[in-house]
Amino acid sequence: MSNYKKEIAVSAALAIVLVVSLSFASNFLYVFTLGPGEPETEGAEPLRKFSSHEELLGFLSQSYEAPPWGGWNILDVARGPTFTLAAGESASDSVPSYSTTNIQVEGVDEADIVKTDGEHIYVVSGNSVFILKSYLPEEASLLSQIELQGAVTGVFINDGRLVVFEGGSYWGGVLEDKGGWSGPSTSIMVYDVSDGENPVLKRNLTLEGNYFNSRMIGDYVYAAIQQWAIYQDEEATLPSIQYRGETWQIRATDVYYTNVTDSSYAFTTIAAVNVQDDTQAPSYETFLIGASSTMYVSLSSIYLAVPRWQPGPLSLLGQPSEPLQTTEIYRFSIERGSIEAEASGDVPGTVLNQFSMDEHNDHFRIATTIGQVARTPEEPSSRNHVYVLDMDLNIVGSLEDLAPGETIYSARFMGDRGYLVTFKKVDPLFVIDLSEPSVPKVLGWLKITGYSDYPHPYDENHVIGIGKEAEPADEGDFAWYQGVKISIFDVTDVANPQEIAKYVIGDRGTESPVLQDHKALLFDRARNLLVLPVMVAEINPEQYPNGAPPNAYGQPVWQGAYVFSISLDGGLVFRGGITHLEGLDPMSDGYWGPYSVRRSLYIEDVLYTISDGKVKMNSLQDLTEINAVELPSQNSE
Repeated sequence: MSNYKKEIAVSAALAIVLVVSLSFASNFLYVFTLGPGEPETEGAEPLRKFSSHEELLGFLSQSYEAPPWGGWNILDVARGPTFTLAAGESASDSVPSYSTTNIQVEGVDEADIVKTDGEHIYVVSGNSVFILKSYLPEEASLLSQIELQGAVTGVFINDGRLVVFEGGSYWGGVLEDKGGWSGPSTSIMVYDVSDGENPVLKRNLTLEGNYFNSRMIGDYVYAAIQQWAIYQDEEATLPSIQYRGETWQIRATDVYYTNVTDSSYAFTTIAAVNVQDDTQAPSYETFLIGASSTMYVSLSSIYLAVPRWQPGPLSLLGQPSEPLQTTEIYRFSIERGSIEAEASGDVPGTVLNQFSMDEHNDHFRIATTIGQVARTPEEPSSRNHVYVLDMDLNIVGSLEDLAPGETIYSARFMGDRGYLVTFKKVDPLFVIDLSEPSVPKVLGWLKITGYSDYPHPYDENHVIGIGKEAEPADEGDFAWYQGVKISIFDVTDVANPQEIAKYVIGDRGTESPVLQDHKALLFDRARNLLVLPVMVAEINPEQYPNGAPPNAYGQPVWQGAYVFSISLDGGLVFRGGITHLEGLDPMSDGYWGPYSVRRSLYIEDVLYTISDGKVKMNSLQDLTEINAVELPSQNSE
């Protein structure tokens, strides 16, 4: 590997560390309600466009000469690159009822590795998308395979049109005459799959940069693609777009920016594609902002959250204090493929994930953490905040310094309420009232063991929490997490929330993709159904005759989908597990292997479980196996 490519790898690794570090926070569960108020602060610098290429170069040159970290920036190192209550059912009588992807905002679909339209299942595995006939289950079969060169990051299905996101790399950029550079690319491909045996590529839009995130609203797919802003030898790269044999070079005068110094600028291009009308040209806008960590999308707006770290003031002894952490927020309006820059603002702290943000009744809500957690009472500096902003992204209300010494593990806003989960030794469920956005307040709380990584609405007064059980440690002010825990919380009396049911799976070491990816969860309230993939680890009691200590890990013993009945009256009842590992060793072939169950869905009264190597069908009545289809994936060879 050349030194240049090694430097690129170091740059990418540093960027990943910065983003991933935002994801490890700790747990409380807060509930809040929102309404009108007066602005308290002005928004951040407004978005504007560069007047010339020279102005863009001057902007990058000045910014990188004085990096906010006070000594280095990523480009110095590299010099290179409303919730849905149920899973969803078919609205047409002619199509069998089926579940859809677990999403955050109703009507705003999210790309995933598995999709269904009730008659076919579309499965991403490695560099391929498999199309299966799924209904009726006895006749299920593999119809076709779309094999691509790059990795497939996700798909959408829309009335006979399959949207595929493929990542790759190619040579390009305005520095090509200086030796060229190898940059990533993302292709948005639209296939006609009305004949599942013969998918036909109808459109292909390729953008320079890495796939960041996407949504589909109606017939329009919106995708955010990011490319590092490389400034070298008094020149800079600008991304380009390839479409139907043409290359569209994005010009500096097309690029929006804010007059804010950053250590790692990136071009973010938001592209919109009509997946049904092949005659409508794609639209796009490009923004020079910091590298976004999180995206939230409502029916009318896209929000990008960009973390910023600034050096703190020097102490009286001349020692630097803790860096200042803020999150810049950018709002773009969207409507039938149009994209407009509308507003920018900022709040203290950093966000955990997309569920830390929400739009409701012309207000934007965001939960953040600032500082860090430590295991001794004297050291932690972390604090947690909830802010309410108007549509111009001015702060109109705030609730600050929640759960000092802890960080947010999960967040969820649901209509006029919201939930935050923080954790260090126990998991308090805080109920917060934000019915008046300018005067949010804590109404009540409940302390329980463990924490929730993902809260999911059951109904208006009940919340499902999925996370880990925990045991307080004797060694300090923290706790040892244990097996995967599912809880049901009753928040009918907001002053006295209650945990009315819980179920713990396995011992320490048990994991589920749901803890990091909400799309792995299947929940349908009308069917009293909850399904999640899980790798079960268990402690061998013979190894600990005097009892296992709380920090002891279990060994993997099983992987597959756990199926539960869930109701307010009956609580959580384990119905059984479905595995793709028959005859295989969970230690070597389990959680990350080709037969590790990653997703589940239902069509009519049949439960489908999906791994890279297989799609299995079981009766929802008694979980008996009906059929299975092997996938010729490169991962299962």
